[in-house]
Amino acid sequence: MLLILSWGMFLCCLQGQSDPLFVKKIQQHRKAYLNDFKKNPASPLGKKELKNVQFFAPDEQYMVLCQFSPTPDAEPFEMPTYSGVTKPYVQYGIAKFSLAGVDYQLSIYRSVSNTLPQYRDYLFVPFKDLSNGEYTYGGGRYLDLRIKDIVDKKLTLDFNKAYNPYCAYSDGYSCPIPPEENHLKVSIPAGEKVFMGKKKHP
Repeated sequence: MLLILSWGMFLCCLQGQSDPLFVKKIQQHRKAYLNDFKKNPASPLGKKELKNVQFFAPDEQYMVLCQFSPTPDAEPFEMPTYSGVTKPYVQYGIAKFSLAGVDYQLSIYRSVSNTLPQYRDYLFVPFKDLSNGEYTYGGGRYLDLRIKDIVDKKLTLDFNKAYNPYCAYSDGYSCPIPPEENHLKVSIPAGEKVFMGKKKHP
């Protein structure tokens, strides 16, 4: 039985397919993500519009293990948003990783203004990549993390969970603009795609 399972996993790797358990996990994550639009009274999308939220097929190569370097001496700064206001953040650390043998890094931020107890360990990774404006939202996408996700100076960034800011669907939201240091010189065909519906201009 073990031999059969191992052979099956080997064939999946040869064919460039992701492990079925990984695919199921991402599908469950996306289902919960879409359900949040239904529950959130501030959601820019109605139930009927959710069919226009599209995703790339789950792909394990875009779930990357990162080396984490904390930046405890970083100074707070005002991150611009697409509405014109700014939001205070501080760089919490830097995640270094490789894709297709090329090294990259992303800054990880922590909100300075969000002091609610349930959000104290939340971290934020806004980023842009070369797919923006073509296959994905032109304004970049986001990843969320928790401080507890960092273990022994390592963490996992799963770009399959990359999502669009509300500004991708409608005006009227203050969505942080990914800082230039988080502009990746590579295409990331993973996570949420460009919105297929009509953007609202209330």
